[in-house]
Amino acid sequence: MQTNSSVERSRVGAGRRRWLSFSFTKALFVLFIISLPLVNPWVHGDGIGYYAYAHSLLIDHNLQFENEWKAGNASFTESRIGPNGEVLASQYTATHHLSNNYTVGPAILWAPFLILVHLLIATLNSFGAHISANGFGRPYLLTMAFATAGYGFGGLLLSFWLAREYVAERWAFLAVAGYWFASSLPVYMYLNPSWSHAHSFFTVALFLWYWFRTRSQRSRGQWIALGLLGALIVNVYYLNAVWLLIPALEAVMKYFDMMVGSRESGDRNGAVESGNRERHATRGSLGSLFASHMTFVIVFLAGMLPTLITRKIIYGGFLITGYLGVQDWPWTHPVLGSVLFSSNHGLFSWTPILVLAVVGLALFRQYDRMFAIYLWTVCVVFYYVIACWVNWAGLSSFGSRFFISLGPAFILGLAGLFDRLMRGWVSERKAFISAALVVSLFVAWNIGFIFQWGDHLIPVRGPISWRTMVYNQFCVVPAKLWDTAEAFLFERKRLLQQIEQKDMQELQKERLSNP
Repeated sequence: MQTNSSVERSRVGAGRRRWLSFSFTKALFVLFIISLPLVNPWVHGDGIGYYAYAHSLLIDHNLQFENEWKAGNASFTESRIGPNGEVLASQYTATHHLSNNYTVGPAILWAPFLILVHLLIATLNSFGAHISANGFGRPYLLTMAFATAGYGFGGLLLSFWLAREYVAERWAFLAVAGYWFASSLPVYMYLNPSWSHAHSFFTVALFLWYWFRTRSQRSRGQWIALGLLGALIVNVYYLNAVWLLIPALEAVMKYFDMMVGSRESGDRNGAVESGNRERHATRGSLGSLFASHMTFVIVFLAGMLPTLITRKIIYGGFLITGYLGVQDWPWTHPVLGSVLFSSNHGLFSWTPILVLAVVGLALFRQYDRMFAIYLWTVCVVFYYVIACWVNWAGLSSFGSRFFISLGPAFILGLAGLFDRLMRGWVSERKAFISAALVVSLFVAWNIGFIFQWGDHLIPVRGPISWRTMVYNQFCVVPAKLWDTAEAFLFERKRLLQQIEQKDMQELQKERLSNP
């Protein structure tokens, strides 16, 4: 017969088992479905350049972007379209194409969905429907926007799967949820879906996840796949090439281990015949490894053809990006502090949850020393390059949007930090609830900040007043949030027109103050 204490222990054990078996993967899908009304189907700002590749090839079957430029929003077209409605002559390159320095990668990712919708519309029109097939209609823009949101979620899911290799699912879940809603990602996953940053996050997460999955041993086919994924991340965003340091560092370590191991084995064996066998085996292993690495490099270069070909067509050279040449960057004068702490879109000042992520990355060496070294190398190099970029603040940017490419590393850092801090708590449930409350505070702060940025309560370009921003968070945002959210859901066209008008007014004020 069970005593009261044994019954109680049984109940506690059953409750703990139910808690541990909770599906955080399903919870992520639920959050994604709930968030879908935030998807904003418009092509705006930089997104015009990214969407132009998909639209021009699909509709016009060329890389002449006049139609895309003319269809752009006012703040985009004012410096590109003349008073006669034609594109300014200064916008053309030596090959008589419009200068489009944006990457082709997002269009590659949108292409399967846009082609399918285009064929569907053509089929329906053949049966008597009258749906606009000009590539700017609502079916196309909805497809583009939902595809972007889907890619962003794919990146979150891959990062979750990677993080739970090291920590319990609950901490991986909180890390993903925190980064999802307390970083710059939601702006470019939902509100500005035609920009490249959600795609960059997804492709980096996919590259990192696949590298980790095949880390112990790769077949030739897996090296080919990794090379293609490496090319994809660079096709989407050039600076993602920094992530290629991971397989490069991995290769250096393997060559070093093989050479050192061969010498030590030869010293131990001593015998000439045995030493010869070791050297032959080492040469064979080195040859096989070198062949694998060359396969990766060749496949990577082949995968870069979309970028190389479009650069050749538009600018006349395979390696001309349209951006300022790296030889003209201020490499000896990086703005290291401003990138992190400036009121002009500083990484930590605008998205403070990333401070926790960086602390967690410092602790990640306790889980996987070599992987931590690889991640830190990538993050430091990426940070330095951004600090040397003339437009390091991102112009019209929410936070430092460039660092979305480091999102998977930040998620690993957050997951590790939660795991380390919450160890030793008597109740796992209380530990999770406490951590979730902390994450919720960061999320609430970020949502209010995004609202201020989107509604132009603060400048979208240049430095902001922290006093004004904090006042708005507590006194203005709560009063306006519901009405604006309602307008976003049910009167979006009018709201977006108002936002565009505010943007133009802000640009005019900037010109008057900086003649």
